[in-house]
Amino acid sequence: MDLKTSDRVTAPLRSTASNGLKIVIVGGFGVGKTTMVRSVSEIRPLSTEEVMTRAGVGIDDAAGVRDKTTTTVAFDFGRISLNDQMVLYLFGAPGQQRFWFLWDRLFSGTLGAVVLVDTRRVEDSWYAIDRLEHHGMPFIVARNDFGGPAYRLEDIRKALDLSEDIPLIDCDARERDSSKKVLITLVNHLYSLSTAQTGDR
Repeated sequence: MDLKTSDRVTAPLRSTASNGLKIVIVGGFGVGKTTMVRSVSEIRPLSTEEVMTRAGVGIDDAAGVRDKTTTTVAFDFGRISLNDQMVLYLFGAPGQQRFWFLWDRLFSGTLGAVVLVDTRRVEDSWYAIDRLEHHGMPFIVARNDFGGPAYRLEDIRKALDLSEDIPLIDCDARERDSSKKVLITLVNHLYSLSTAQTGDR
């Protein structure tokens, strides 16, 4: 398995950084997790993508992603500094069912997660949400723009049976600013939950 990186120049971690937050990006096969890590990471992302072969035929559900030629077989890793003190460590989880056993390990030490949704295959997001709720992990949901049928966010919330307190936003995982907005939304959500818990004591 080759560990691949992009051509982006590595940015040194700021000496003032004091808070590191680990988050995981999850979702169905081909939903854009690797793309999001690549678009937003300030360092060369670590990737475990491999070329898809006939071994996955009949095992991996490629419906809706017929043009996909590579797949993540372990995880993607990137980093982004939100400010002088706070750094996010990003882990993109593999989407195929045969690699789901890795998710629980990736969740270890994770403060929150982003669930990426492709509206062409909304049902692929159910497992991710189920696992996050099982672990009691805070998360937000981001609808990745694939140019498919137009659905209201309210329709997506209903289809995924999301409570009103879970943030649901639109994004384009290919765009750095859009991906960064998703991460900031998650951090704000985690901060709000932390503040609420402190106020209840």
